[in-house]
Amino acid sequence: MKLKFYFLLLTILLVAVWSIMLVIAIERSGWAFYAVEVLITLSLIFLFIFYRKVVKPLQTIGNGMELLREQDFSSRLTTVGQVEADRIVQVFNKMMDQLKNERLRLREQNHFLDLLISASPMGVIILTFDGEISMINKAALCFLGNVTEEDVKNLHLKDIDLPLIDEIEQIPLNSTQTIRLSDSMIYRCSRLSFIDRGFAHPFILIESLTSEVIKAEKKAYEKVIRMIAHEVNNSVAGISSTLESVNGVLETMNDTDDLQDVMKVCIERNISLSKFITNFADVVKIPEPQTNLVDLNKRVEACKIFMENICRSRNIQLNMELCNEPINVDIDIALFEQVILNIIKNAAESIGDNGDIYIRTTTSPLQLEIGDTGKGISKEVETKIFSPFFSTKPNGQGIGLIFIRDVLTKHNCSFSLKTYSDGITRFKILFN
Repeated sequence: MKLKFYFLLLTILLVAVWSIMLVIAIERSGWAFYAVEVLITLSLIFLFIFYRKVVKPLQTIGNGMELLREQDFSSRLTTVGQVEADRIVQVFNKMMDQLKNERLRLREQNHFLDLLISASPMGVIILTFDGEISMINKAALCFLGNVTEEDVKNLHLKDIDLPLIDEIEQIPLNSTQTIRLSDSMIYRCSRLSFIDRGFAHPFILIESLTSEVIKAEKKAYEKVIRMIAHEVNNSVAGISSTLESVNGVLETMNDTDDLQDVMKVCIERNISLSKFITNFADVVKIPEPQTNLVDLNKRVEACKIFMENICRSRNIQLNMELCNEPINVDIDIALFEQVILNIIKNAAESIGDNGDIYIRTTTSPLQLEIGDTGKGISKEVETKIFSPFFSTKPNGQGIGLIFIRDVLTKHNCSFSLKTYSDGITRFKILFN
C-alpha cells in the first residue's frame, strides 16, 4: 500500500511539472513546445516501465506476504512479466501448494486421530499446558462414573472429586500404575506426554483390567476350590461313616458315655467341615440370573423383615428411606435378595451392637444404598475387600463379597463400598 501511495504521489508531481512546462512551452513557440511533448512522452514510458518492472512485482510480493500472514493457502499469485519477479511468484505458488497439502494432510490425520480416540475402548484424557482437561473420550467418561464431558472439561484434576481421578493425580509423570478401587474395578493408568510446539503436552491413558483380572482370579480359585472340595468331601464322607459306625458300637457298650460325647463332637465338626468347604464350592457355581421386572422397594422391605430379629437382638435400628413410587428393575429375585441380605448382615457385623443401618432407594439415579454406623473401612482395606478369600473378620472366609460382586456383575450393576467423611460406610448399587 505504501509503494502504491508513493508511486501515485510521484505521478501527481510529474503531472504538475508537465502542466507547468506545457504552459511555459505554449507561451513560447517552436521547438520548446515539441521538446516538452517529447519529454512528457518519455516520462510516461518511464512510468509505465517503472510500474511494470518495480511497483507491480513488489505489490505482488506484498500480496503474497498478506496471504501468508492470514494463512490463506488456497490463493495463488499471478505472473507479472518480469523474469526475477516471476521466479519468486513460481517459488511462492509452489510453497503455497505444499503448505495447503500439508494442512490438508494434518487435518485428515487429526480427524482420524479424533475418530480413533472417540471409538477407543481405552480411556483418553488430554490436558492443556496448564493441566486443564481439554479433551476426554466416552470410555474415560464411563470409567470415571458415567459423568458428562461438561462436568469435567476445562477443570484441573485436583478440582474433580472422583475416586479414579484422585488416584490418577498421585501417579508421577511418564509412569504407569495399576489402580484398584473400592468398587472392585481395576485400571491400568498412564500419565504421559507428547511434544507440541516444543512443549510437553500431558495426557492420560486409562485401560480397564477388571474383567481380565476377575476371570483370571476366578479361574485360579475355581480350580483350587474344586480340588480341595473333592478331596475334603471324599475324606469327610469316609470319616463320617466310620465315626457313625464306631458311635453305634459304643452305644451298645457300658461305661462309654464320655467316649460317645467325644464321638458326637467329632461327627458335628466333620459336618461343619463339610459345610465350610461347600460354601466355597457354591461361590463358583453361581447360576446365570433368571431376571424378571420387579419392584425393588418390595424386595428391600422383604429383606428388612427377614433381618429385623437379628438386628433387634443387637440393638441395631433398621432405617428405611424408600421412594414413594415403585422402582421397577430387571433382576433375579433369589440372587438379588441374597445380595441384599449379605450386605445387611455384613453391616450388622461391622456395627456389633448399638448402631444404625440405613436403607435408601432413589430413582435419579436408579440406586440402592445400604449404609451403616460400623467401624468403617480403611483406605488400605478398600482396594482389597473384593479380592478372593480376603476378610477382616477373625473367622471370615472371604467369599461373601465375592458372591456379591459376581451377582452384581451378572446383573450389569455398578457398585462401590467405602466409608465416607461423615463416618457412614455405604454400599451403593447403581442399576445401569
